[in-house]
Amino acid sequence: MRTDVTFASAGLELAGHLYTPGDSTGDTSDTPGGSPGDTSSGEAAGPRPAIVVGHPGSGVKEQAAGLYARRLAERGFVTLAYDAAFQGESEGTPRGLEDPAHRVEDIKAAVSYLATREEVDAERIGALGICASGGYVLSAAATDHRVKAVGTVSAADIARQFRLGADGTQDPAAIQGMLDAAADARTVEAIGEGVQSFQLFPDTAEQALALGGRHAVDGFEYYCTDRAQHPRSAKFLTWSSVDRMVAFDAFGFVDLISPRPLLMIVGREAVTSWMSVEAFQKARGPKELHWIDGARHVDLYDKDEYVTPAVARLADFFHTRLASTSRSDTHPG
Repeated sequence: MRTDVTFASAGLELAGHLYTPGDSTGDTSDTPGGSPGDTSSGEAAGPRPAIVVGHPGSGVKEQAAGLYARRLAERGFVTLAYDAAFQGESEGTPRGLEDPAHRVEDIKAAVSYLATREEVDAERIGALGICASGGYVLSAAATDHRVKAVGTVSAADIARQFRLGADGTQDPAAIQGMLDAAADARTVEAIGEGVQSFQLFPDTAEQALALGGRHAVDGFEYYCTDRAQHPRSAKFLTWSSVDRMVAFDAFGFVDLISPRPLLMIVGREAVTSWMSVEAFQKARGPKELHWIDGARHVDLYDKDEYVTPAVARLADFFHTRLASTSRSDTHPG
């Protein structure tokens, strides 16, 4: 079952979809051709474990985050997918701002909201991040001990992606040029010319291929065609996002998640897999890097042959790791 909810994040109202276990057969809109999964969970009556689900950069709650939230609810969890501040149906201006500090705060605010729900066991809350949220969730969980277990799918640190490119081989001059443009935009805005923004996606798949290869085409197809496009999904970002993103480090304190468990799911064919590997190497454990054979980065957003095994592994992980928790699980001694 899905309920529209709102909650506060640093003074802004965020819009979310709360999924609860039960008869979810009436809502398969997040999966083209989707069908309900296994609703059995082995949970006794009473408050349940819960999972915050963060969406990819430029995404909205109706896309990949909603799909994973619904599928995990079918496995017995209370789940919350939401739109980041400044995006989707959530509050915040300028529209299209990508602010890593606020994105981390959004995750913590979502945890706070779940902790107030009577159907949720506040001592059994996990967090799942997809793509950019896979980086944000590592940063949020590092300092928020209420998050008892952490999962990622196609994790990306948005700072590394902008500085180094999706595959890690970008010419350093590229980000310097973007920082020049971002600085100029701040000056233009200061003299009253309005919010300055840049287009996220090219106009055609052919342009995407020329600019960024197969990875860029996958992103174009997901966000800009009938495959998964949504009218509220961001098609531009403000230039003031750039310097905020570039100075962020999603992996800087990933070691602080320990001794809480971490599961990172990544496609074997994803050009971004190096970021999950880097974060995994920095984490202290318990930790698991789980590979999905044949999958590219965006495949794990919605293609059932890859999403189904990813959800199965996530469900097993969260059921095991959120089975019982205590303060001693969070910080030993």
